[in-house]
Amino acid sequence: MRLPSLKTLTTRISRAALAFDAWVNASLYEGGHSTTEAYERFQARMQVFSVRGWKRYALDLTSEGVTLGTVGALLLLFLAQPAFNLTSDNWLKAQDLAVTFLDRYGTEVGRRGIKHDDSLKFDDFPELMIKALLSTEDRRFYEHWGIDPIGTARALVSNSSGRGNMQGGSTLTQQLAKNLFLTNERSLERKINEAFLAFWLETHLTKNQILKLYLDRAYMGGGTFGAVAAADYYFGKRLQDVTLAEAAMLAGLFKAPTKYSPNVNLPAARSRAVDVLHNMVEAGFVTEGQIQTALRNPATPVTRTKDITADYYLDWAFNEVKRMADAGKLRNDRVLTVKTPLDLSIQRSADQAVENTLRRFGDQYDVDEAGVVILDPDGALRAMVGGADYGESQFNRATDALRQPGSSFKPYVYAAALASGLFKPDTPVVDSPVCVGNWCPQNYGRSYSGRQPMWLAVAKSVNTIPIKVTTAIGKGLGITHDWKAAKAGREKIIQLAKAMGVTTPLTDTPSLPIGATEVTVMDQAAGFAVFANGGRVAKPYVATEVRNSSGEVIYRHADEKPVQVLSSQVTADMNYMLNKVVEEGTARKAQIEGVKVAGKTGTTNGYRDAWFVGYTGNYVGAVWYGNDDHSPTNKMTGGSLPAMTWHEIMAPAHQGIELKPMPGLNDRKGAPQVAQAQADGAAAAASTSGRLSRRSFEVLSGLNGLFRTVETSRSAAKNESGKPDSARSGSVAPERMRAPGLAPVDVAEGARASGGFGTP
Repeated sequence: MRLPSLKTLTTRISRAALAFDAWVNASLYEGGHSTTEAYERFQARMQVFSVRGWKRYALDLTSEGVTLGTVGALLLLFLAQPAFNLTSDNWLKAQDLAVTFLDRYGTEVGRRGIKHDDSLKFDDFPELMIKALLSTEDRRFYEHWGIDPIGTARALVSNSSGRGNMQGGSTLTQQLAKNLFLTNERSLERKINEAFLAFWLETHLTKNQILKLYLDRAYMGGGTFGAVAAADYYFGKRLQDVTLAEAAMLAGLFKAPTKYSPNVNLPAARSRAVDVLHNMVEAGFVTEGQIQTALRNPATPVTRTKDITADYYLDWAFNEVKRMADAGKLRNDRVLTVKTPLDLSIQRSADQAVENTLRRFGDQYDVDEAGVVILDPDGALRAMVGGADYGESQFNRATDALRQPGSSFKPYVYAAALASGLFKPDTPVVDSPVCVGNWCPQNYGRSYSGRQPMWLAVAKSVNTIPIKVTTAIGKGLGITHDWKAAKAGREKIIQLAKAMGVTTPLTDTPSLPIGATEVTVMDQAAGFAVFANGGRVAKPYVATEVRNSSGEVIYRHADEKPVQVLSSQVTADMNYMLNKVVEEGTARKAQIEGVKVAGKTGTTNGYRDAWFVGYTGNYVGAVWYGNDDHSPTNKMTGGSLPAMTWHEIMAPAHQGIELKPMPGLNDRKGAPQVAQAQADGAAAAASTSGRLSRRSFEVLSGLNGLFRTVETSRSAAKNESGKPDSARSGSVAPERMRAPGLAPVDVAEGARASGGFGTP
């Protein structure tokens, strides 16, 4: 068979390629022609629906509206998920625990859960009370759907005009949603959740049910929740029997229960009641003539002594009891009596110390809020202050606010250093420039004090030493590279801090050793309690004993052997160094005559947070001052208001009790020390009768505290007036230090003061 030549084969292939190309071109042409004809036929048919002029613009707007509405609905659904996750099938019974709390002596101090008196049916609520509430808080309550755009707009117009009282834009449903599901945190996220939950409540409850829940559960000052309890507390009568003037005064409490409490500020309460009465007239609920009697005869509350209301304490205690119940520790009992370690005398001192300090020095230092936690060394919670005013804000800054601890975090660093075996209190360390990568911490005044023992670096609160110590801890693990050694050292510090009781996750950054992380006041108190009790974990607790409704004990605080996290030698060394901070360093204002005190101050970058965490053999206390919006204070340091407040709480707490030794610091030989009363009359009475009663000690302690407060106030006023903080301390204000890619670095009190040991 004869094969075709190469030329013939090439010709055939070329012709086949040309034929394929022609076929493709023809197909594309025919397809395009067919598509064009089909599109023209489609256009011809759609001409029937064609609109022009204003109709076309309306159609375009409608189409855009549908598109944007669909996108908006999907966005709202996404934003609503966190709010709806807070609800559950039994949300209305979420507080079905009825808990009565007792103090450490067995005296009832408060109730939580269904302590709200909700026994009054809605139909039995007096009409005057409902009208007074609606006229002041939400006039369009029965018209809106949980959110009231008209009412919000009216409030904005009224507030911008500057006439009359400021009006709020939140509806009653929104306020109820906040009370039931949310906190008082001021954030955009909280307001978004509040709006969605308000809408959710409106779809699940009737208007009357929402109104009754609000009347039953709103906080109304004096430790009372709900209008029924408030009527009994303020006027000693049933809610059904209140007069128009009394109903107006009660209605004025809902927005600011502490500010307008008649037992706290009767003129303000009466002025607020007058506003409520006029609101009732404007809303058309009553006439001018009907309110004249109430205006001429304003409500007068019954006389009551000022009660100690440990509301922040009880709120946290109730949450702890709920957690215990959820964990199955309380069987299925729902009516409980819980005995707590609460000490009302210490709670009173803490409340008064914070109140007096903010009243006297708040404006001077530009500070508005505080948090205090007082523990026994084993973790028993003795007292708590979660803010300046519970009535204004129930947000607990002692347990829920995350703040940078500054130099008050350094004890964890030094404890890790001692535990590594590489350091002792007398180990020489050198205060000189140091860098971790491109971040270089500095001391106050940008000066360095050279070679010194480690205890002196703690007392002076030097910034460079904790960084060097952290790197040394890592190198002690066999790591030679500085950066890697510093990171390994920080990991050891974080592990130890968690083991000692810090529950907040700690962020690992180069500036962590000098306090550039976030903790709570409760974290700091629990962590320092380890030093006070000899190195054992001290988890804070509020339930020493729980009984059910029949009086049977169903829970006692576990008497298990606590976990040892620090050796006795490390604890003793830490107590020695932290005692130097109080006696010779930055916390001298925390000293208590005749009592060994140890602790650490802390001041963060920009003076945004000021701390003092201190302890004795008997108590541990953490004190924080700052502002909710993280705005800087006026050069407030941990050695100023926090240390002063700690002293005002702890000095009376140590009177008339057996002083326990601080591990490794006090002389354990001989009989235990007993604090002597500072008043000669107290000593004479003790020698005559042999022993004073607890009540006598409290009375004398109160008198001594009063005299001491006056003396301290005069001394503080003399020292504080007319001088800037840096001039008083001899320090230079810290500068904001930021390394590339790092958070702002906290700076400590480490400058030289009189005596050479840092800012007070």
